[in-house]
Amino acid sequence: MPIDLARARAETRACADLVHLNHAGASLMPAPVADALVDWLREEEMTGGYETARRHDGRLENFYDASAKLLNCHRDEIACVENATRAWDMAFYALDLRPGDRILTAECEYGSNMIAYLHRARRDGCEVAVVPSDQHGQLDVAALEAMIDARTRLISISHIPTGGGLVNPAEAVGAVARKYAIPYLLDACQSVGQMPVDVEKIGCDFLSATGRKYLRGPRGTGLLYVKHRWIAEMDIDPPLLDQHAATLVSETEYRMRGDARRFENWECYFAGKAALGTAIDYALGFGMDAIHQRVTLLADGLRARLAEIPGVTITDQGVDRCGIVTFTKAGEKPVEIRDRCIAKGINISASSGSGSRVGFDRRGLDAVVRASVHYVNDDQDIDRFVEEIRRGG
Repeated sequence: MPIDLARARAETRACADLVHLNHAGASLMPAPVADALVDWLREEEMTGGYETARRHDGRLENFYDASAKLLNCHRDEIACVENATRAWDMAFYALDLRPGDRILTAECEYGSNMIAYLHRARRDGCEVAVVPSDQHGQLDVAALEAMIDARTRLISISHIPTGGGLVNPAEAVGAVARKYAIPYLLDACQSVGQMPVDVEKIGCDFLSATGRKYLRGPRGTGLLYVKHRWIAEMDIDPPLLDQHAATLVSETEYRMRGDARRFENWECYFAGKAALGTAIDYALGFGMDAIHQRVTLLADGLRARLAEIPGVTITDQGVDRCGIVTFTKAGEKPVEIRDRCIAKGINISASSGSGSRVGFDRRGLDAVVRASVHYVNDDQDIDRFVEEIRRGG
């Protein structure tokens, strides 16, 4: 079914006054999600945090059911982590990488991930190799396979880079990872919530995602998927453990949980966890296929209209493109365009090389304007934004 735009906008309170094109930064929470969050916090205020959690254990457990449905996995393969970067870190730092082991990643990899690769290279002696992009700007799958050797211990990429609209061929990468039995870590921070993401089809072993972006959940929430065999067969050891992730059996022994919650901490953002489950249910209610179709339609239309403006250069690459639209405009810096638009009630962002250092350096880019659409945006939002870019500073 097509998106019920009238309902989506009516349930997004800010839509009446604001053009929000920064969903890749932090989306606007729908009213049912925001109300769930505020109501939980108010109940904590009035009755206590522990007591609120006990009364609403079903809402907390719903997070696992909703996440499993979203990603097509089992609820025991899901962990609630405070953000996508920490979720990614928990998986990455759990992997046993030794001197000489190789990590293969993409040119457009997220800056925090690159720092972690280099950290382990410095600390543990492993090596980081960047797979070149193909003629479309996405990871070259043939080059990836050609770079695999006996020392390759991890394939780790971002599904969608933070500084551009391309969608990396995650499923094709998964086929290569399975062929050579190499662990595969997917940063899905920008993809989960704007398109169907099926971990079985993709073939990843680990996946990290955030709540605040396209899932339209609260900030300070995220999730981690860990394929069951890594727990049941390989007994993967998280970098941190507490008495939620493990049980102290005796003075000399502990036992880790038998599910992905071994990657969690005992204390967490309980209100955010419950609200994220609500946000996932809300997205599933519209349908991920319908969301993806509308986001793609809006983004493709926006690119076409921006490209007609003198001085504008679209910087998105890839065969498949998403709801992130990036560009530059001659004579205006991206941060100047961002600030001018925000002053006019149009939320956008500017992406610098810090988030996509390797990819930006190899392409000769310093910074780009980033406008990210979602299903809740309408034609009038796009019109106002395009006209502002056309008008200039």
